[in-house]
Amino acid sequence: MQDNQVQIFDTTLRDGEQVPGCKLDTSQKLVIAERLDLLGVNVIEAGFPVSSPGDFTSVSEISKIVKNATVCGLTRAVENDIKVAAAALKYAKFPRIHTGIGTSDSHIKFKFNSTREQVIERAIKAVSYSKSFVEDVEFYAEDAGRTDNAFLAKVCEAVIKAGATVLNIPDTTGYCLPEEYGAKIKYLRENVKGIEKVILSCHCHNDLGMATANSIAGVINGARQIECTINGIGERAGNTALEEVVMVLKQHPYLNLSTSVNTKLLYDTSILVRESMGMPVQPNKAIVGANAFAHSSGIHQDGVIKNRETYEIMDPEDVGVTESAIVLTARSGRAALAYRAKKIGYELTKVQLDIAYNAFLIIADKQKEVRDEGIHGIMKEVDKVSKIAVT
Repeated sequence: MQDNQVQIFDTTLRDGEQVPGCKLDTSQKLVIAERLDLLGVNVIEAGFPVSSPGDFTSVSEISKIVKNATVCGLTRAVENDIKVAAAALKYAKFPRIHTGIGTSDSHIKFKFNSTREQVIERAIKAVSYSKSFVEDVEFYAEDAGRTDNAFLAKVCEAVIKAGATVLNIPDTTGYCLPEEYGAKIKYLRENVKGIEKVILSCHCHNDLGMATANSIAGVINGARQIECTINGIGERAGNTALEEVVMVLKQHPYLNLSTSVNTKLLYDTSILVRESMGMPVQPNKAIVGANAFAHSSGIHQDGVIKNRETYEIMDPEDVGVTESAIVLTARSGRAALAYRAKKIGYELTKVQLDIAYNAFLIIADKQKEVRDEGIHGIMKEVDKVSKIAVT
């Protein structure tokens, strides 16, 4: 892997599906898995095989159809989990077992009633056992965001010796600030013996709205994998949004970091996931929200009409959106009305535009948005006063 290439690990079908009401059947998972493979993600976390017979079947069937991406199965640091995951991944072209254990003092004390030493022992055993089935083993240090850095480094060093190929450093509760999370990755890069042999991975949750920022801070400081989901779907407030981190890296070339994702498929993939899971995306969602490339303010509309880059840092076509939307509201100006009128066949003179705009404002004050049928109505009124050339 090139040093500037960031691997995209998609966990829509595992972490994303843990959202209440978003359960998918195997056939739906296969459709999404095929799309993710086409999208160009590097790893598809297909599920948690030991959790149910249905999840086992889904991971197994996904393993059979994915042609390019690594297929990954999640486990706890439990032998039976690992054995079942290995069986589910039997047909994968590139299989990966993702195993791990909580490393924060909170998890060690309250989840496991254990000690740091015992946790390290369990981590080593889990990685070693996974390694007996597959070459590619990812270890997650759950709640790494709240784990003491020195102890976390000790855990990482131990699992590298046991054969781990990827180290997942999750901010499980979404607690970290970007500066803190970036510093944690930097600390591991500088203090873990053998760290150059593995890929450091970011798995950030969005409880405080910082999942994307934390993941970007992680890769800036040396991580080379981001774990994310389509639309940022996931437990509680969600996970890092795939479309966000991919476009952040694309729009900031000076970072010299890139992904293999075909960004032109992002919008359609977003629609597929939201419809399959029955989970709407808020209109103001970055990249794939309905309003991501929509403009209703007259000042913004005038700027975008003259030159898109005045108010858009991305070309909508780069993410699979046909064009920017000029939404006519009471805040819209003459330029926006003329632009939308021209789109549906009306070439207005200045006099005609003045008449149309006065009529438009009366309607716009009563409605949230004036659509094409409203424009047609306005033009009929204008035609009574002045002849309109229809192109």
